Amino acid sequence: MIDVLSIIGIILGFAAIIGGSLLEGGGLGSLVNGPAAFIVIGGTLGAAMLQTPKNSLKRAIKIVKWVFKPPYVPFKQGVSNISRWAVAARKDGLLGLENVAEREKDLFAKKGLQLLVDGNEPDVIRRILETDLVVDEQRDFDAVKFYESMGGYAPTIGIIGAVMGLIHVMHNLADPATLGPGIAIAFVATIYGVALANLVFIPVAHKLRTCIYENSQYRELIIEGIMAIADGENPRSIEMKLNGYLHP
Repeated sequence: MIDVLSIIGIILGFAAIIGGSLLEGGGLGSLVNGPAAFIVIGGTLGAAMLQTPKNSLKRAIKIVKWVFKPPYVPFKQGVSNISRWAVAARKDGLLGLENVAEREKDLFAKKGLQLLVDGNEPDVIRRILETDLVVDEQRDFDAVKFYESMGGYAPTIGIIGAVMGLIHVMHNLADPATLGPGIAIAFVATIYGVALANLVFIPVAHKLRTCIYENSQYRELIIEGIMAIADGENPRSIEMKLNGYLHP
């Protein structure tokens, strides 16, 4: 499902900057500068790539689509499934979940069910599943740091671009007519850096963190449900406890 708010947000952000410039009497052309864009985008990407491990960079590229199409997290379906598993376990015992485990498509839930069927102690099951949760969560958070770093570097690279532009202006002090336009163009790089950081990179990082947090919450739901089944809790009580994970 497409996240309409993300699309509206990025359009509104850039429209506000461009619209404000036009209302102040500036032309659209005053905000367009190829060299400044090249310096800011290229420099920011280079710095972020330098600090990011290869696997984290690959993961960052893979999950950026979540900004506009967040992964579906089936909290309600998860509660329903766990209730069904609890009923099956109470009726046929834990071995009755073997067929359920084989048919389960969610790899995390499948692993939990298999650990349950194999007769592992509840503490062992929890420890294994929580380790998987933490490792996967950290992998995704490490990937998000790529966009957070871009949000940090972009304004600084923009200042570098502005200074470079001013250096060129200083070379033309003998021609006063070029000073005004030259200085204006120099500061476009600063605008690019600050705008990209605050309208793109930092919001993207926060949006991805939200998606990761929701996915982790769903896995916590699965862990708590499997632990409740292992402890032999009443299916109805399990469902009522897990309903706390459902979003209003």
